[in-house]
Amino acid sequence: MSPKAVDVSILGQTYRVKGEADDAYVKDVARYVDGKMREVNDGGGGGSPVRVAVLAAFNIADELFQARKAAEEKDRWSERKAAEIAALLDGS
Repeated sequence: MSPKAVDVSILGQTYRVKGEADDAYVKDVARYVDGKMREVNDGGGGGSPVRVAVLAAFNIADELFQARKAAEEKDRWSERKAAEIAALLDGS
């Protein structure tokens, strides 16, 4: 499958994004990025578009790190519970 182009709008600018992802997915991601950039811009952290983009990227990266940490904690919890269940089954 060859890459296709999707036009998206982020902070009032139109960008053509090329890739193999579904159009709806690309537009959802663009809306998310646009929302994060608008939060920064409207929250007083604005300034130049580059500053807004960097601060929005920082916020998105923070969300990613928090989600990874939560997933790792869930994995550790699941591993502990599986070990507890295995120990109970071995003891019976």
